[in-house]
Amino acid sequence: MLRARALFLDDANTYGCAEVTLISLQEHFALSPAADSSPAMALNGGVGYSGGVCGAITGAALVAGRLAGGFLPDHAAAKREARRLVQELMQGFTEEFGSVDCRTLTGYDLLAPGQHQAFIDSGVWRQGCMRQIEFAVGRLARLVEGAARAPGVPSPPGSGNAGD
Repeated sequence: MLRARALFLDDANTYGCAEVTLISLQEHFALSPAADSSPAMALNGGVGYSGGVCGAITGAALVAGRLAGGFLPDHAAAKREARRLVQELMQGFTEEFGSVDCRTLTGYDLLAPGQHQAFIDSGVWRQGCMRQIEFAVGRLARLVEGAARAPGVPSPPGSGNAGD
C-alpha cells in the first residue's frame, strides 16, 4: 500500500484513482509493464469524470481481466472468473463505503464547471479516495490469491502480502 500512497498522494496529481490501482496491482502481481497506467487514464473520476463506477474498482477490474486471461486458458472461463472477482470486489466495496459511484463517494460532480478543482482543493481525495484505492488493491489481491488456492489453479506471480 505504500506504493499506492506515494503515487496517489503526490502533489503533482500525476495519477488518478484508476491509474494508481492499476499500477499497484500490476506491480503486486508482476504484470508488465507494471508502470503503464495508460489503459486506466480515462477511468478516473468514475469513467471520464462522469461520476460512475469508482476508478479504484475499474482499475482493479482491468487487472482481474489480465490475471484471469493469463492463467485460465479457456476464454469463457477466464471471463467468468474475472467477472466473479469484480462482483465480489464491488460487493465488499459497497458494504465498506455505501456505494460504488464516484459522485456519491466524493460528493462532487467532476464535470460541472469548477467542481474538479474544488474536489482537488478540498483534499477529499487524500483521505476518502485513498482509502478506496487501498481497499480495492488489498481486496482484489486477497480474492485472487484465494482463487489461486483452488485445486488445479496456478498461483499468480507476486502472490504474497497484499499490504506491501
